[in-house]
Amino acid sequence: MIYIDSSSLLKALWEEPESPAVRETIADEDCVVVSTLTELETEVQLRGKWCGGAVTKARYESYRTALMSFRETTPFEFRDLPGSVFRLAIQQHVSGGKRHCRSLDRLHLAAMEELGQHRLLTNDSKQAAAARALGYDVVTPGV
Repeated sequence: MIYIDSSSLLKALWEEPESPAVRETIADEDCVVVSTLTELETEVQLRGKWCGGAVTKARYESYRTALMSFRETTPFEFRDLPGSVFRLAIQQHVSGGKRHCRSLDRLHLAAMEELGQHRLLTNDSKQAAAARALGYDVVTPGV
């Protein structure tokens, strides 16, 4: 079982150099947990591509359809997050010492704790470092 963040989920949707490695990693997992935070962040990135002119409306809608299809696709498991994830993020931040962690990264790490996850699938080096500092196992395909 592994928690996926948006940096990896996006690579599963569109083509980037790391995309084949991400897809292979996903295929090798029994369960890939997609939190509402990951889903939101992915939706925001998709819309940003369309609004910024990087993709057409049709392509944007195609990406969204693919993302929604993951809800019915093994090994993905979508999970909601409670509001308490913010309190966990604050606790992690306060007890984090001198290590800096971006807000969304901190929320992903709190989401992992809330959902009982100990492995992270990410292609974000800063997110990976912050996760390792908390003792989580990190998988960074294609990096």
